[in-house]
Amino acid sequence: MNIGLYFGTFNPIHVGHLAIANHMVEFSDLDEIWMIVTPHNPFKKKSSLLADNHRLQLVQIATEDYPKLKASNIEFKLPQPNYTVHTLAHISEKYPEHQFNLIMGQDNLSSFHKWKNYEVILENHNIYVYPRKHEDSVQKTQFDDHQKIHKVDAPIMEISSTFIRKGIANKKNMQALLPCKVWQYIDEMNFYKK
Repeated sequence: MNIGLYFGTFNPIHVGHLAIANHMVEFSDLDEIWMIVTPHNPFKKKSSLLADNHRLQLVQIATEDYPKLKASNIEFKLPQPNYTVHTLAHISEKYPEHQFNLIMGQDNLSSFHKWKNYEVILENHNIYVYPRKHEDSVQKTQFDDHQKIHKVDAPIMEISSTFIRKGIANKKNMQALLPCKVWQYIDEMNFYKK
């Protein structure tokens, strides 16, 4: 199978993540999207993260009605901090029957040359890119015309998990930005309320 790997802390997963993942799997040659819950992104402060198992649970709840979207905890067992190149090597070795591709936003493509061993990633994997901002404000990158980079005309989703967390902490109703069952779980568990 041709599988897209959508990495994120998903702190929490929201309707923007689902819209992008579903669009990628329905309007590209990808057969499935694995939502890889990252325990510790080297570029983010760990203190703001909800516990790994809770974030995984939220992704499982969010994707249960989408047969082509799967929650994955594969990075939980890998050394910290996790680097995408290591995860790709591990997952490719563990599931040799699948072709793995990376999914990223246009903003990440702009800084992709700073990723650990990015050349190895490009050599072995295709990258599917979704837009993050209006085209006229997006900077050109050295990867724009690369044969392994595939731009998918997905909807622009400017929803952030940070905005949702702050809203919940300030007693705002953020329900419209979250899948219904995810909102219920967050509310029941009193997550992000400080």
